[in-house]
Amino acid sequence: MSDSPALSRKDVMGLLAKAAPDRLAMLIANLGPEPEIAWLRPPETGTVMLRGRIGATGAPFNLGEMTVTRCVLRLPGGKVGHAHVQGRDKAHARRAALVDALWQADPQGIETAILAPLRDDTEAARRARAARAAATRVDFFTLVRGEDE
Repeated sequence: MSDSPALSRKDVMGLLAKAAPDRLAMLIANLGPEPEIAWLRPPETGTVMLRGRIGATGAPFNLGEMTVTRCVLRLPGGKVGHAHVQGRDKAHARRAALVDALWQADPQGIETAILAPLRDDTEAARRARAARAAATRVDFFTLVRGEDE
């Protein structure tokens, strides 16, 4: 996927938050030894209120709460990584923040080593869901009767 446009930081953080934790851990391990980090905000779990709008344009309403884990870390070079992930997985939040900081330091290298494979995984999962949904598709048709002219 090297011909894809550069990702924004918002796209990178979203991709990392939605990544499978085991897959992200494996890709980070392939980079070699992890750099030393300094915690600005260690991983902590809490809840956020989800809000919605009917038809995406109506008045906002509280949909419910979701558990999230967040953290902020700094690399020795001064780059700061942030992460918010769904659930209580502190290791996933730490890895996502680490990749965010590494991406800021070396966007091309992290794109190739981590983000492109994660994007490929996401696209493969989307195609698999679409194929499963297509398998249940029912085509309805109506026969035209001759006297309905």
